[in-house]
Amino acid sequence: MKYRCLVVDHDDTVVNSTATVHYPSFREFMNIHYPQLHYTLEEYIIKNFSPGIIPLFRDEIGMDETMMNEEHRFWDAYVQQHVPLAYDGMRELLWAQKNAGGLVCVVSHSMSRNILRDYRENGLPEPDMIFGWESPPEQRKPSTYPIETIRSAFGLQREDLLMLDDLKPGYDMAKACGIKFAAAGWANDIPQIETFMRGNCDLYFKTVAELAEYLAE
Repeated sequence: MKYRCLVVDHDDTVVNSTATVHYPSFREFMNIHYPQLHYTLEEYIIKNFSPGIIPLFRDEIGMDETMMNEEHRFWDAYVQQHVPLAYDGMRELLWAQKNAGGLVCVVSHSMSRNILRDYRENGLPEPDMIFGWESPPEQRKPSTYPIETIRSAFGLQREDLLMLDDLKPGYDMAKACGIKFAAAGWANDIPQIETFMRGNCDLYFKTVAELAEYLAE
């Protein structure tokens, strides 16, 4: 066991969800409320990478608090009807961590109940802790709160943890906490995201198999 705790993002890290669930939901909502605005899947992913989903909604699209709440309700209802698939090899990787006596914790911008459903439906081990979108805004990624709470709960040192994420908020959180960060590069082939991740992250993996090989060393 290379790390006592794997701290994993959910969307586009463990499950293939942006292209199959979140973007289709976003597109439907935009067609209803903002038909004059159009974002491709690549543009949507880039906006999620930086500056993040809330700045996109609030500062670029111009949603007020009422409309953001409406978007959240629309998205949540859509997610209830669509279960994303785990990436090939992810089931084996997470079970190997658990079977070795290690921890798997999730820090995500999805709702915890949806994360638990996705883990169950994909045959993944139940996470030891989950920090989801239902957390207060000041406790969501990239806040250091999730990592600090995980370390305190399990008595972990910084070197005991590896953070795995496909986007910048996870990188920002890991960097602020002083823990090692691995970029999940298998979700997309967007050059500006890959360039940033390769140039700034401790580790970069283009496939789940590459990550599994590293963890098995």
